Amino acid sequence: MDTVHAFDAYGTLFDVHSAVAAHAAEVGPEARRLSELWRSRQLEYTWVLNGIGAYRDFEVLTREALDYAAAAVGGVDAALKARLLGAYAELAAFPDVRPALEAAKGRGEGLLVFSNATPAMLDRAIRAAGLSGLFDGVLSVDTVGAYKPTPAAYGLLDPWRGRTLRFYSSNRWDVAGAVATGIDTIWVNRTGAADEYPTYPPAAVARDLGEALHPPPA
Repeated sequence: MDTVHAFDAYGTLFDVHSAVAAHAAEVGPEARRLSELWRSRQLEYTWVLNGIGAYRDFEVLTREALDYAAAAVGGVDAALKARLLGAYAELAAFPDVRPALEAAKGRGEGLLVFSNATPAMLDRAIRAAGLSGLFDGVLSVDTVGAYKPTPAAYGLLDPWRGRTLRFYSSNRWDVAGAVATGIDTIWVNRTGAADEYPTYPPAAVARDLGEALHPPPA
C-alpha cells in the first residue's frame, strides 16, 4: 500500500461526548458542562505530565478527569460514575467514519489508529464501534510513555514516512504537533472551530472524514 492514513481516535473517530449523552437524563441539567469538563481535564492532564516529564496511562487520567468534572458540577454518585466510564470505554463512532474508512480500504489504502489511549482502551473502543478488521495497525503512545504533542509520540508514525502518509485529527493542537514533525496532516474540524497555531497550518481542513478522505478527481 503506497498511501497510509493515520487517525486520531477520540474526537476524530469516536464522539467523546456520547458517553455523557447516553446518561444525560441521570446526570441532569449539568450534563453538557460535565462532558466538556471531563474532556478538557483529560487533555490537560496529558499536557501537564508531558511538561513535567512524567507519564500515567490514559485510562487512569480519564477516570481522574471524571472525578474532577463530577465534583465541579456538584457531585455524581459512584454507580453513575461507573456507568459513565463504561460508556466512555465504548464511545459511539461518528456516522461518517465507517463509510469513509471502508471506501479508503476498498482503494487499497492503509489505515492506522494513532492515539493517546492505551492498547486495551483502543481495542475495546474499536470493537464496540463496529470497526474491527478495518485497521492495519493500532498505535498507542503508551509504548513510548509520552503523550501527543511530543515529538516522541509522533515518532510512532516513522515506519510509514517513506510512503504517502497522512494524519487526521479533530484536535487543532494535535494537528500542530504532527505538522511540527513534518507529517502531512488534515484537520477534521467537525465543530467549525476557529483556527489557531498559525505557525503550524494543516495541509487541508475538512468537515468530516468523508470529505477528508474523498479521492481527488482523476
